[in-house]
Amino acid sequence: MALDAATLALTAAELKTTLADAKIAKLFEPTRDELVITLRTRTETDSLLLSARSGSARVCLTEESFENPETPPSFCMLMRKHLTGGRLLDVRMEPGDRIVYFEFQCTNEMGDLVRNILCAELMGRYSNLVLVQNGKIIDALKRVDFEDSDVRQLLPGLPYTTPPKPARPDFLAVSSASIVAAACQRDLPVADALNKTVAGVGPVVCREAAWRAFDGEHLLANELTEAQKVRLMAAIDELKEIYDAGGCPCSVTAPDGKPVEYTFFRPRQYGEKYRIKEWPSFNAMLEGYYAEKDRAERLRTKSKELHKAVHNMYERAVRKQAARQEELAASGKSEKLRLYGELLSANLYLAEKGMKSITVPNWYDEGKEVTIPLDLRFSPSQNAQNFFKNYKKKQTAARMLVDLLAEGEKEITYLETVLYEVETASGEAALNEIRAELKSQGYLKYYKQRDKRQKPADFLRFTSSDGFEILVGRNNAQNDKLTLHTARGKDLWFHVQKAPGSHVVVMSRGEDIPDTTKQEAAELAVVYSSTFKAGAAAKVAVDTTEVKNIWKANGAKPGMVLYEVYTTVYVTPREGLEKALKTK
Repeated sequence: MALDAATLALTAAELKTTLADAKIAKLFEPTRDELVITLRTRTETDSLLLSARSGSARVCLTEESFENPETPPSFCMLMRKHLTGGRLLDVRMEPGDRIVYFEFQCTNEMGDLVRNILCAELMGRYSNLVLVQNGKIIDALKRVDFEDSDVRQLLPGLPYTTPPKPARPDFLAVSSASIVAAACQRDLPVADALNKTVAGVGPVVCREAAWRAFDGEHLLANELTEAQKVRLMAAIDELKEIYDAGGCPCSVTAPDGKPVEYTFFRPRQYGEKYRIKEWPSFNAMLEGYYAEKDRAERLRTKSKELHKAVHNMYERAVRKQAARQEELAASGKSEKLRLYGELLSANLYLAEKGMKSITVPNWYDEGKEVTIPLDLRFSPSQNAQNFFKNYKKKQTAARMLVDLLAEGEKEITYLETVLYEVETASGEAALNEIRAELKSQGYLKYYKQRDKRQKPADFLRFTSSDGFEILVGRNNAQNDKLTLHTARGKDLWFHVQKAPGSHVVVMSRGEDIPDTTKQEAAELAVVYSSTFKAGAAAKVAVDTTEVKNIWKANGAKPGMVLYEVYTTVYVTPREGLEKALKTK
């Protein structure tokens, strides 16, 4: 979501208080559209992030450690020249605008005091950082010339002008009665009508006003009754009062953990499955929200890249397997070579050099004859020997193909499990473990662990209704560790039958495991497998046995184990089971 003017104003007010009279110590440009300024007050040192990145433009204090380029970009060098050592005089905003002005008192090359203003224009894909002195542009992070815009240019030496303001009135500056009167002229749902009518707030505020007024009821703005208009005005006034009181910084997270929204009030428009978090400040909210969003984006990108690589390996293995099966089918014709060799050897006296073929009686099919093709380059005797030689070659190849097909089947099964693990990986640590595993198996040649300090992901941990600990492996490496090293002989092991999935182990503690716990563990084995589909009613087969009955064949790939003594249960996972059993 884009940072709206209302939330930005509350953030800027915090910055003005926190950074009052601070001096610039350092400036960095970690990426092409971000600037980080280190400021020191009498009591502490803070880092201010100014981002002009489309989709995540913002200004806020940050505690993140950024990796900076070895050679500072030219814009960074210019900022250092004009701002280093400068003292912050003011942080201000124009009402309804998404521009924050940071005014610094600096010393120029002549030793004179000058006032430089760093303008953070936070307007989606048009976001920019502009340094201004005496009303003229020193430079802009993203220069805009006449070819880019015939309305407003941002070039060194030109006068600085603000972007054109929206024609719509500011939500916070006009009365709720005016807003409702204008919105009710539109043949749109109430939230959409409000969004088209006012500026200064995002869609989340308009949706919230409609929700608080009508409890989620879908109504058209131009069909509202007078009583409904009064309710809508009251909802708008309620949100304005929250803003005037300093706001309540809140972010919203979807059930899948994806950051969805942030705003200056505690929203009511989301269902129970969404998580609402209140933050101590708007700066903390922005940093936390975008840090999680960036983490999710990095995870999505890395997961997509790894999934593509593994999927290519899988497709290659499937194609190779199909080619081998065709080759094996073709090798079945080798028996004809043996027949030709035997019949030709027995009838050499009938063959003469220079014959292209010879027809002889077939011993194995009485009353029928066989025509044997002959190679003119060789004598009849040599032709017979060649038939036997080619027969032996094809027989040897067939035996090798049978072994290769068995290995290929194992490889395909293994890569299916890796694909499942990549699709369900919940963090970078889990993806890194999968990469390391693929490298150890020779699938990835150039993988390098970037952060050796990163802790490996732990097992998923659950507690059964009877109080028994249930452990679930996140990937093949963890499955091996769990089953072959962590679990003990009497612990109970579960796995979906003939499908990729996690190893699930109930830690028995030397006690008999109740049927309820067994049922829950079997259901978890289905949930953490490729067979699981939320809401599906079909029962899934799950194999279970004591850990002492499981072993690993020499040379077997990670996660691949063998067992002979087992029982099979059929279960359908209950909705929300994993959440209910998750160890706190």
